[in-house]
Amino acid sequence: MKLMIQIPCLNEEGTLPATLRDIPREIPGIDIVEVVIIDDGCTDRTVEVAKEHGVDHVIKFPGNRGLGHAFAAGMDFCLRHGADIIINTDGDNQYYGGDIPTLVKPILEGRADLVIGDREPDKVEHFSAMKKFLQKTGSRVVSKLANLEVPDVPSGFKAYTREAAMRVAYSTDFDHTVDHVIQAGRKRIVTVSVPIRTNEKLRESRLFSNFWVFVTRSGGIMLRVYSSYRAMKIFSTAGIITFGVGFMIGFRFIWIWLVDNHGTLPTEHNQSLILAAILLLAGFQMFLTGIVADLINANRAIAEDMSYRLRRMELENRENK
Repeated sequence: MKLMIQIPCLNEEGTLPATLRDIPREIPGIDIVEVVIIDDGCTDRTVEVAKEHGVDHVIKFPGNRGLGHAFAAGMDFCLRHGADIIINTDGDNQYYGGDIPTLVKPILEGRADLVIGDREPDKVEHFSAMKKFLQKTGSRVVSKLANLEVPDVPSGFKAYTREAAMRVAYSTDFDHTVDHVIQAGRKRIVTVSVPIRTNEKLRESRLFSNFWVFVTRSGGIMLRVYSSYRAMKIFSTAGIITFGVGFMIGFRFIWIWLVDNHGTLPTEHNQSLILAAILLLAGFQMFLTGIVADLINANRAIAEDMSYRLRRMELENRENK
């Protein structure tokens, strides 16, 4: 059983030594433990520090490409190098590496394909009250969308089986946390959460300038990913509501025309007639859009399945050589 731990890095020379010191090299049930650093355009001594602390592999980008691309490159590298389990953690020493055995335990016991470390945000001292509230609320919303119970969706401390790593798609250049939770729920990837510890905060996050930027961008990812799986439901619901409102306004106009005005057109209500026509057309258009989006989603599902099969064939052929 081979475990590979990937750490996307952007100028982490100050925090990386503490991160690497906590990573255990011997874990019950694991035969090989290797560490992979993804150099996402570092301009400091991150790579040199990583090598000094015994990192096994370094993936180097010529410039900064973003966390999403670094994460995807690390996952692909680990799969191609025979990882049975892949762990993602951060280079800022936020997560306590000593909890890696706890993180992989559900996988080794055959209970999960994806394990998410739960920081229990309410207990993290350096989190502000607003951050705790927003993370808790956001996790509930994403859990609802994914049909999973994930108490700490933004956690980047995750363990993937080889199968789960091949199943998930990497479609964002910002962050993978919300994306992968929703994908896990929709693709029936068995997911569990385990409590983990966090370390003292060493620096501010570089992923976003402030927490509201994170909320806004995460919300956009949430909407995009969920709508790609439930496009028909979203557009048909909006279309039915819009069409229904237009129908009621139109029915009111007809009632006034035939009953109140005894067949005489009520010219003072022409605005209602125009609004009804607009809403009826808009509702019908939304429903048609839902059908088109659902067909696009079906094609996406086929493309993702083909990608999974090709990735699996590539890895199997590599192992057979």
